[in-house]
Amino acid sequence: MKLYAPSTIKEIREKHGFRLSKSLGQNFLTDKNIIDRIIESSDIGPEDLVIEIGPGIGVLTAEAAQYAGKVAAVEIDRNLIPILEETLAPYSNVTVINQDVLKTNLTELVERCRGKGGVKIIGNLPYYITTPIIMKILEDHVPADSITIMMQKEVADRIKAGPGSKTYGALSAAVQYYCTIRQVAAVPKEVFVPQPKVDSSVLKLDIRKQHPVELIDEKMFFVCIKSGFGQRRKTLLNSLTGAAGLSKDAVREILNAVHIDPVRRAETLDLDEFAAIANQMTEHIKNHQE
Repeated sequence: MKLYAPSTIKEIREKHGFRLSKSLGQNFLTDKNIIDRIIESSDIGPEDLVIEIGPGIGVLTAEAAQYAGKVAAVEIDRNLIPILEETLAPYSNVTVINQDVLKTNLTELVERCRGKGGVKIIGNLPYYITTPIIMKILEDHVPADSITIMMQKEVADRIKAGPGSKTYGALSAAVQYYCTIRQVAAVPKEVFVPQPKVDSSVLKLDIRKQHPVELIDEKMFFVCIKSGFGQRRKTLLNSLTGAAGLSKDAVREILNAVHIDPVRRAETLDLDEFAAIANQMTEHIKNHQE
């Protein structure tokens, strides 16, 4: 059975009386080439655990199951569970978990399910929760090797953006701190059922074994990034004032100490510069507490 074929999707929906949920952003992929590229780029081995977020009717799941040691598919919509039980029946190495991934302890799931191999996360993410899902995986330090996911093109462009571009922001800096990024595929809206209003992209995020910058305090680094981009039209002097309780004079002193012009904006800073500011902020606070 070609689960990705529009006729199959229609047949399954009619058989189970399944209605698509707009609130859950359900769009089913119908292009086998894109499916193959997601699976191939995920580099799934026979002893690997694959965690899939939002399996839908099991299109990606069935492909991953042919290469992985085990697949754990997390699906929030309970109406899809009987469909998945049917479509994935041929694959004894698949476990379907009816949970909200944002409320799921993924680290615990990995520890419970993994074998001797690595951990690969895949998925076709609902547009409205793409960023929270990615940041949950990264901030929770889920022990995975990579995240290969489809997302709205606009979000992918923000993740890939570099300093100086209009799309570069807190999401760009955060994901680039945790991962190296590669675009796998551009996905036109026409290859989905139903057809969404926007195009998509598939990115592979390889989770770094070692972060690209040295930090005294990782939390301060993210305070610096979030404050800097919180009001992106403001200069660093103004956007960082109040961050971690720092006064404007203190921020000016910190920026001068790391040779960064106070009138620059966050969108011009690379990770090394954010790290320099954050480390100086940490030192400044420590010195003024003693």
